[in-house]
Amino acid sequence: MSINVAWARNELKVFLELAELHRPPQPGGGMVVISSSMSNRGSLAEIVKQAQVVEQILARVLPNWRTEISDERSKRVNRWCQHIEAAQRADAVLHREAEIRENLGDNAPQLSAAALHPWVWEGARALWQSGHFREAVTAAARKVNAETQNKVSRKDISETKLFQNAFSLTMKQGEARLRLMPDDGGDTFRSVHRGAMAFAEGCYAGIRNPNSHEDNLPELPEHEALEQLAAFSVLARWIDTADVEIT
Repeated sequence: MSINVAWARNELKVFLELAELHRPPQPGGGMVVISSSMSNRGSLAEIVKQAQVVEQILARVLPNWRTEISDERSKRVNRWCQHIEAAQRADAVLHREAEIRENLGDNAPQLSAAALHPWVWEGARALWQSGHFREAVTAAARKVNAETQNKVSRKDISETKLFQNAFSLTMKQGEARLRLMPDDGGDTFRSVHRGAMAFAEGCYAGIRNPNSHEDNLPELPEHEALEQLAAFSVLARWIDTADVEIT
């Protein structure tokens, strides 16, 4: 589902108003206090409540904001400085993204990790948002494997063997099979299920295994990790929508 831009920008605006930094007024009675400390206009309770919503917006608009935006000012000046800058950037993205893409000559469709199949994004989200892209892909692969085991009631096999069994063209007494279309005896039925089996094997042999078993691999670039998540999303959607047949 696409983001409601008007709603998101308003939530960011409310947060920025509450978190705005200012110097508190001087006390009365002729006393002057010299201080460089800055305070937020809203109360801590108000800011915390609004931050709960804003952080979810930031996760959609600027997934890596915690690592890409320095938190030094939050440590030295005010605890909300990192949030303030992230909210300002996110508001600019929401307000001007279409204009920027059009004028920079790249108006191609955009893929959001949050729009991938829920099994994939739920498995990857926490690691993805902390910038651990390779581990996020591995976690998504584990989630798809676990959901497939649940669907066909097979905890005794996993990954390649699991998908070979699930998409097998032959039925075996008491074993569940995943069917992407009815078996009409035609070539398309056989092709679809052989393809699904080969695709699943490719995802785990070519993506999941190297990510998990090779030591000292460099971190994946974000766009490459997103491509790998998309592959698992295709597989997850096939599995999720497949019918289960048992003889």
